Order: sequence, then C-alpha cells, then structure tokens
Amino acid sequence: MADEHLDPELVQHGDPRNVTDAFKQWTVEAIKARLASAAFPLHIAIENYQHDYNIGTIVRSANAFNVSGVHIIGKRHWNRRGAMATEKYLELYHHDSVASFQAWAQEHKCTIIGIDNIPSSQALGQTKLPPSAVYVFGQEGPGLSPELQAICSSIVAIEQFGSTRSVNVGVAAGIVLYEWLRQNDCL
Repeated sequence: MADEHLDPELVQHGDPRNVTDAFKQWTVEAIKARLASAAFPLHIAIENYQHDYNIGTIVRSANAFNVSGVHIIGKRHWNRRGAMATEKYLELYHHDSVASFQAWAQEHKCTIIGIDNIPSSQALGQTKLPPSAVYVFGQEGPGLSPELQAICSSIVAIEQFGSTRSVNVGVAAGIVLYEWLRQNDCL
C-alpha cells in the first residue's frame, strides 16, 4: 500500500526542497497537516505597511519553531524570498487593518504582545511569555505603529549591550520564539 503522504513526482524525481529528512518526498498538504497537528499555541504577527523584506525571514523562523499561525497586518503582498517557501507549510492570515487583527485576537482569546524597544517596554529577560499569545513585530526601522502599540497588552524589548539601537527584526523574531519555547518547557 502506498504512503498517502508521499508525492509520486518527488519520489520518482527526487526532492530538492529545503525540508527535514522526515518530510522528504511528502506532499505540501501532508507536511502542513502534520505541522499543524503539533504546532505550538503561539502566533506571530508582522505589520506590513512599508513592504519590509524581513517578513520572509520572520516567516521562515515561524516555520522553524512551528507556530500555529503567521499574521500579516496591512499590505497583502510581501517579499517571500527570505521565507524559502516555508510559507507553504504554515497557516497564514491577512488582516487589512490593525482593527481586524485585534478582532481576530479577541475572538481567539489570544493576548497581543508587541516586540519593540520603545521606552515603556519590558525587558525580555524579566518577562514571562504567556503560552496563548500573538507576538507582534513592527517594520524594520520605525517599529510598531502607534495604532498597534495601543492594542498590545504589553511591549517587550530584547536587551542589548552594544552600540546599535536595535537588532534586525528577523533576528528579534528568532530570539523571542526561542525564548518562548524555553519558558514554556518545549525544549
């Protein structure tokens, strides 16, 4: 009996995709379903009003840490190059406004936590990251918009010790996701 997870074309011609060996030759749908069944109860959101090229990197990190969903707030179109096709295996949501994103979070009982290094933010090392939350990242440079800051239950900053004002937003997402896994005993 054939394995229903396998893609006959990939079995016959090889699988050049950047997937782990466990998923080699599987269909996209089968990989997405398996990841969804084991996804962690956190979501990532990204504001997209300046067409930030870092969105792809954040999506790739969201896949690597197997989040339940990725939300794009603002422009629907985003640069997928940095995602390396990992968006195919994730649940993607689009919200045309901060208000529609907030409504989704309220309906799904997800706390909205912003990630930005503004003066009123809390240090990541001193913050308990709740399990069922949406962690929101702003654009590279301007950070979270004032409208999005206003709906966050808290805003968390990654402590830094060098001369630069901030870390790249794609790097920030990876740090926060790993810290969430560590704090929630998932490692």
